[in-house]
Amino acid sequence: MSKLFGYILSPVFYIFFGLILCIFHPIQWLCFKLFGYKAHKVSVDILNFFLTYCQILLFNSISFKNEYDLPTDRPIIFAANHQSMYDIPSLIWFLRKHSAKFISKIELTKGIPSISINLRLGGGANINRKDNKQAISEIIKLGRRMKENNWSTVIFPEGTRAKDGQLKTFQYGGIATILKVVPNALIVPVAIENSWKIVRFGKFPLSTGNALKWTVLKPIEPGVKPPNDITLEVENEIRKVLGQPMAQPASQSV
Repeated sequence: MSKLFGYILSPVFYIFFGLILCIFHPIQWLCFKLFGYKAHKVSVDILNFFLTYCQILLFNSISFKNEYDLPTDRPIIFAANHQSMYDIPSLIWFLRKHSAKFISKIELTKGIPSISINLRLGGGANINRKDNKQAISEIIKLGRRMKENNWSTVIFPEGTRAKDGQLKTFQYGGIATILKVVPNALIVPVAIENSWKIVRFGKFPLSTGNALKWTVLKPIEPGVKPPNDITLEVENEIRKVLGQPMAQPASQSV
C-alpha cells in the first residue's frame, strides 16, 4: 500500500520540493549580498523548515526529541547515523540555534538550486574525497570557524548512507580532526530512525506513511578520552535507540 500511494504522491512531493529549492535560491543570494551571513542563515533555516515538512505530502510524520539543555555558547559536534538525504534538512531546521554546519562533497557546490549556494556561503567544509590533504585542510578550517563563532557541526561517522537502516561501523577521523582544533567541543549523538524507508523503493516511488524520528541523546564530554573511544560510545548509544547489536572496540572485534 505504501508503494501504491507512493506512485500517486511522489510527483506531488517532488514538484513542491523542487519549487521550494528554486524559490529560495535567489532569496539566499539576496539575503547574503544585501544583509550578510545572519540574514542568509535565517533564509536557510526557513528553507529547511519547508523542506522538512514537505514530508507531510507523503503522509510521513516528523518527530524531533531533545530532552537536554544544550549550550549555545560552546561548539558542539553532533554525530548522527545517516539514512537518506532527507536527514539533512531536518537536522538544519531542528538544530538551527546551534548554527550546525556540514561536511559535504565538493561536487555538491555546483548545479543544485539552493543547496549549492548554501554550501558555498554557509561556512561548512566542502571536501574532495579524492584529495585527502584538501579534505583534512577544509575540516580544520571548519574547526577554526566553530571555535571563532561558537558554531556546531554535524558529522556522519558512517561515511555513507545506511540504505537499509543497518548501522555501518563509525569512523573516528572526522571527530578526531575537529577535536584537535576545538578540544572543548561537546559531543552530542543524534539517532535518526526510518528516513531510509522513504527511498527503500529507490527515487521513485517514494515510500509513504513512515514515522520519521530524530532523537538527541545524552551529550558526551570529550575530556581526555581518545576519539576512537568517543566515537564507539556515540555509535553504541545510537544502536541502543535503533535496537541494533552493540559494536565492540576494534581490538575485540571478531
